[in-house]
Amino acid sequence: MMKETVPDLTFETAVHAPPTIRHIAGLDEAGRGALAGPVVAAAVVLPLDNPKQLAHLADVNDSKQLKPAQREVLFTQITTHVLAFGIGQTSAADIDQIGIIPATKRAMQQALAQMALDADYLLIDGRIRLPNIPTPQKSIVRGDGRSLSIAAASILAKVTRDRLMVAQDDAYPRYGFARHKGYGTEFHRAAISRNGPCP
Repeated sequence: MMKETVPDLTFETAVHAPPTIRHIAGLDEAGRGALAGPVVAAAVVLPLDNPKQLAHLADVNDSKQLKPAQREVLFTQITTHVLAFGIGQTSAADIDQIGIIPATKRAMQQALAQMALDADYLLIDGRIRLPNIPTPQKSIVRGDGRSLSIAAASILAKVTRDRLMVAQDDAYPRYGFARHKGYGTEFHRAAISRNGPCP
């Protein structure tokens, strides 16, 4: 049985070299495997030089390892105690038009643009690279379970997307979006079979 890893600052401290590389942004997305809704990405810069602020983020983990209530609490902790964060999204219509990987990259670029400061280095979950961004970057497979800044980004992206999908439940009550958030559960697939795809 594989030992569960907890995200830490190994990747961040490996590249943290003030004053040149001070602001390291972790990036992750939510919604890439869904059948409905947008893909949402988040970027987070941790306060690496401020242990007191970092202490507030001790419970941050890969969003998939957390219950919805834990994610909600951590969303507030992260947005309150990090140096900067940004959240971007690409709509379902754009995903259909350009494909999920380009849509994910677009959402990540939006997230970076939303931040109150410029990142000096990017840590990106998975195998994604952002060739349109000149900032040095590293792709980390399963990064949301290994890098604290990517884990924080995973929580912001997941909570934001879940909230959007719960809101869609009122508009399209027959699909159960509040229940499965657009992912391809048996219930969701049955609803599509019954009602056809919604807009």
